[in-house]
Amino acid sequence: MRHTLTHVPQFYVTAPQPCPYLHGRAERKLFTALHPGNAQELNNALSRQGFRRSQNVLYRPSCESCVACMSARIRVKDFKPSRTQRRVANRNADLSRLATSAWATEEQFELFRRYLDGRHADGGMADMDIFEFAAMIEETPVRTRIIEYRGNDILPSVDPDAAHSLADPNLAAVCLTDVLDDGLSLVYSFFDTRLSARSLGTHIILDHVELARESGLPYVYLGYWVPGSRKMDYKSRFGALEIYKGGVWQDIGDPADHSDEAHPLAVDPIVEQVARIDLP
Repeated sequence: MRHTLTHVPQFYVTAPQPCPYLHGRAERKLFTALHPGNAQELNNALSRQGFRRSQNVLYRPSCESCVACMSARIRVKDFKPSRTQRRVANRNADLSRLATSAWATEEQFELFRRYLDGRHADGGMADMDIFEFAAMIEETPVRTRIIEYRGNDILPSVDPDAAHSLADPNLAAVCLTDVLDDGLSLVYSFFDTRLSARSLGTHIILDHVELARESGLPYVYLGYWVPGSRKMDYKSRFGALEIYKGGVWQDIGDPADHSDEAHPLAVDPIVEQVARIDLP
């Protein structure tokens, strides 16, 4: 099924499929392709309207009877870490950050597989091979970086794989990051599950806030926050958090205030949603 504006780009909608975040619901996505000619401008404009990038596609949830998925971003100038988050930053002070071009390596793939096996063995990415992983990293027509986090002797010495599974210094975490005109967008991140005590997922976000601050960028985009989903609860723990709801960015306030469900008749038709998209 296709819905188009009077000019490019063209927008499409996926067929409904089981929602990965809320049991018993179905998800549907509105999406458009990224082309080299205006990819960066389109990524900038649509990211500000709740879209996310996956390889050469920009998408946004457009479910038939639910509006639970809301894009979330941190307002960098107002962000202050909590006491727990400060402890996480101190715990990982021995890690170094390395930003490189979006190029996949076997070392990254090994860490990615370990992460999936430990955290998402039954998820949609569970069967990804190294070629699909490389496509996820490298197929990007926009400004994208790989952010690696490394440290010396950070793996448990009792781990029989520690001596040969990873390079030195050890690769602890990786984040695929888009550079937007108004912020950094965390496309996908993964880490070594053997280092769970370090709370590396939180550290990646905290470090991206600092990286955005250093770069003079006002926002860090975290992807979708879904009230009622345990997988997404961690995002609401960050201060200065905004969500894209009702076509505008707003402070999240009390997360419990966003737990209401939309009636099917309250969800706007696809053609009306597309007509309201502001294109560059």
